[in-house]
Amino acid sequence: MATHALTAGRTVARVARPFHTYEGAGFPVRRPFPTEELPFVDPFLMIDQVGPVELAPGEAKGAPPHPHRGFETIQYVLDGDIANADSRGHRAVVRAGGAQWLTAGSGIVHEALPTPEFLASGGRQHMLQIWLNLPARLKGVPPRSQNAEPADLPVAVTPEGAELTVLAGTSHGVTGPFETRTPVLVAHGRLAPGTRAEFTVPAGHNPMVYVMRGEATVSGEHLPDGHLAVLARDGERFTVEAPSATGAPAAAGAPGAVTEVLVLTGEPIGEPVARSGPFVMNTPDELRRAERDFRQGLMGRMPV
Repeated sequence: MATHALTAGRTVARVARPFHTYEGAGFPVRRPFPTEELPFVDPFLMIDQVGPVELAPGEAKGAPPHPHRGFETIQYVLDGDIANADSRGHRAVVRAGGAQWLTAGSGIVHEALPTPEFLASGGRQHMLQIWLNLPARLKGVPPRSQNAEPADLPVAVTPEGAELTVLAGTSHGVTGPFETRTPVLVAHGRLAPGTRAEFTVPAGHNPMVYVMRGEATVSGEHLPDGHLAVLARDGERFTVEAPSATGAPAAAGAPGAVTEVLVLTGEPIGEPVARSGPFVMNTPDELRRAERDFRQGLMGRMPV
């Protein structure tokens, strides 16, 4: 099949560079958005990549208790582990390869900390944090926590040899385990040199591809490590391809041998977004109410 036929479809509307910042108790993150130039990609509000980094004993940091209202968080742990707890009584440890989908809805206080074992031993830490907006009619739903073990996340292999772990939505014949309030696809792709994956996108949905590791070509556009491609609404499919290996073949698992990407598509909500720190609402008045409700303890409190 000709390369033009493979890459026909949705084109890249813009490419965003990541910037580096700190979150929680001071752990570093790489973030392609939100920025002033790209405040969100409806319905997605944020992508943060933590690591990969090798931590010595005692170095692991997390996010002490903090509130959320009006949106959902997706925590996908690739290395290390995270102990989650919240003011509604949910408790769960997400280990390497697992994920948590937290619907903050009407309001919740949440913490995400390294387990005592990981803090004591140190090791490799790598995870993604994704924020997903809720429409106005669902911002007041009761909070809910969904958790998936690694075995719960299905893996598809494309005809060209790429592997896809699907957290939510359906792609290449498999469906992720999480129930979503907004129609989305959340998938982690691993592409050996020269492999590719083609995705079909519903009309009107916003797709994007974030390069977590290595480099990729998205609909003919080259993306370095850490960059994000936001695609236009001008077709029904797009492709992601890893560059072919040069010289001797890389050993399996060797640095640079595999390109890793995060593929997100979602149905736009199309509503005003008012955000302040951990609250995402539709109006400034709703933000002020959220801040007041948190101070008054109406989102619950973490047990001592």
